[in-house]
Amino acid sequence: MSKESGPQPSAGKSAGLSFYMRILWETFKISAFTFGGGYVIVSLMRKQFVEKLGWIDDKQMLDYTAISQSAPGSIAVNASILVGYGIAGVPGAAAAVVGTVLPPLVLLTLISYIYKWFIGITAVRCLLLGMQAGVAAVICDAVITLAQTVWKQSRWAALIIALGAFAAVGLLSVNVMLVIAVCLLYGVLVYGRKPSAKDQEVHG
Repeated sequence: MSKESGPQPSAGKSAGLSFYMRILWETFKISAFTFGGGYVIVSLMRKQFVEKLGWIDDKQMLDYTAISQSAPGSIAVNASILVGYGIAGVPGAAAAVVGTVLPPLVLLTLISYIYKWFIGITAVRCLLLGMQAGVAAVICDAVITLAQTVWKQSRWAALIIALGAFAAVGLLSVNVMLVIAVCLLYGVLVYGRKPSAKDQEVHG
């Protein structure tokens, strides 16, 4: 897929107000049409900012997803902060957060006034049920794409840990926080050492 041309300042570099508004608008569009939770918005962010706009790369998105999942709070907000900061520093993070939070804030405020009437509409209930299948497909697409990034980098240990974490949580019902703690410990022990030439080639 071709990437759109345009300014792509990295974190710490200044950008014009129009670029910050562009970040706000892009995250606003994603958030406004995202249903199904944080993992869905992360996959849509990847398609927009990695595949279409080319403002960040797959490795950055993979790292942002891992940090967003591990950090406290909403994964959608966490991801927007990291993506925005990666694109244009602190102002970019602020613009991305506003764009992400604004649509659900407005929508849920309106729905809260008419919730009983809204949820009682048969068409709405059917629509929500139908969305579940679409949400599952979008999440699977994100998982497969990000896994391919790890595979291409030949990070076999990471793939084994990912499969182990999936089995622990999905099949054995191990507490997610315990799995995250183990993965964090692995990351500190393995990647906390001085990187070798091979590591620099893979992660550089």
